[in-house]
Amino acid sequence: MEKLWYVVNTYSGHEYKVKEKLESKIESMGLQNNIFRIVIPETTEVEVKDGEKKEKRKKMFPGYILVEMDMSDESWYIVRNTPGVTGFIGSSGKGAKPTPLLPQEIDKILGNMGMSRVDIKSEMAVGDKVNIVDGPFKGMSGTVDSIDIENSRLNVLIDLFGQETPVEVELFQVNKA
Repeated sequence: MEKLWYVVNTYSGHEYKVKEKLESKIESMGLQNNIFRIVIPETTEVEVKDGEKKEKRKKMFPGYILVEMDMSDESWYIVRNTPGVTGFIGSSGKGAKPTPLLPQEIDKILGNMGMSRVDIKSEMAVGDKVNIVDGPFKGMSGTVDSIDIENSRLNVLIDLFGQETPVEVELFQVNKA
């Protein structure tokens, strides 16, 4: 089972309805182990109107939602046949399964929303082995020394010049080994 992120095309303006319908299908059919998270990519913009500051949520990609799922035949069928869904992005059609987003693509989108691809609370623990995939220590491996959940940062002990050295990395910069 591999949790990957996919882009699902919906009717524009129906993103929340599709999310609700999909979440209720997951619940009623017991697919919590196949379809994990459904995200509508949006940002918050501050607008000043008549001297008042108002926060406004704006969709980054109108007509699209992101779904984290294990691409089994069943989960693929459920998502495709949810009312309001027009298809997956990255599928050639003709029954071909779509290609998932690359880790750096989903990291950038979720990072702009203050989210992370990795759920720190359930997927990361002190003592876990990780591979650093971005930043100045890219390509190195280490052990999680401490976790800062609030700021989505990890202190990782890496072997630098034969000495165990702590480095601070953003959560999106590591993959669990």
